[in-house]
Amino acid sequence: MLIELHPLNPEPRKIAQITECLRDGGIIIYPTDTIYGLGCDISNQKAIEKVCRIKGVRPEKTNFSFICNDLSHITDFVLPLDNPQYRMLKRILPGAYTVILKANNMVPKLFKNNKKTVGIRVPNNVIARILVTELGNPILSTSLKTPDDVLEYYTDPYEIHQEYGNLVDIVIDGGIGGNIGSTVIDYTTDEIIVLREGAGEIVW
Repeated sequence: MLIELHPLNPEPRKIAQITECLRDGGIIIYPTDTIYGLGCDISNQKAIEKVCRIKGVRPEKTNFSFICNDLSHITDFVLPLDNPQYRMLKRILPGAYTVILKANNMVPKLFKNNKKTVGIRVPNNVIARILVTELGNPILSTSLKTPDDVLEYYTDPYEIHQEYGNLVDIVIDGGIGGNIGSTVIDYTTDEIIVLREGAGEIVW
């Protein structure tokens, strides 16, 4: 199913429909402030397994990220942040960054493994953050790469629907997406390490 949402004022009725789908274990493709993501409710183990089947990966071998709404949401899944970490995250989020942090005990329970870190995103995208807020849980997220030599990621929601419409429950049309992923930083130590330079500016 393809559902069109206004990127700045998404219709509450449609948001409720998508949220209910996620609660029922549904898989969605949705816009972020960078690229379109494939995701599900992180509390639903069967949905996580289905996302892994679509991607052809194993959950314990894959670096998924969690889409959160704000900093307080992040703290449910990571070890306590020190003051420099908190100030840094407050400065760059919401934004086009994936921040690798030390995971607390909640994360291994979700993935049934011994994951020590987790990638956290707070995208500057109204649709993604409203969905997380209404769901009450983060959305597990992974990217959708194309076989194209020019475009690394799918950008057109109609094309995404043609490719994945029979594999997922809902494709959200929130407008044309970007083709540059988030900037990935490792902040598990006192030193900030840039693992991938992407859409987020290196501002530190």
